[in-house]
Formats: sequence, C-alpha cells, structure tokens
Amino acid sequence: MLAKRKMKSKDLSEKIGITVANLSIPKTEKAKAIRFSTLEMICEALECQPEDILAFEKEKEQ
Repeated sequence: MLAKRKMKSKDLSEKIGITVANLSIPKTEKAKAIRFSTLEMICEALECQPEDILAFEKEKEQ
C-alpha cells in the first residue's frame, strides 16, 4: 500500500506518530500483534482497509 500511495515509511511514520523502527516490525511480518489503534491510523493514512495490508497465514508446524 505504501508503494501504491507513493509514500515512504518515513512519511507514514511521521503522519501517524510512530517511529520508523516500530513501523518496520509489522511491515517485515515480524509482528506477533498490532494494536487496533495503530492499524486504524495506518489504514486512515493510507486510505485503505485492514484486509488490504493484512493476511492470515497458518503457522508452520515444527
């Protein structure tokens, strides 16, 4: 969505008030959770729906 909106992570982080480092965690799929308030701010800034940036993937068995 960042690319579609021609926005950089730095611009989004400034717009929603979180650090680039904290924004990179869900962006790189390393997040185990995300606050609804953060998700709402991201979606509002990118003018999208949660389904546009999230996907459910079943955990791999070890």
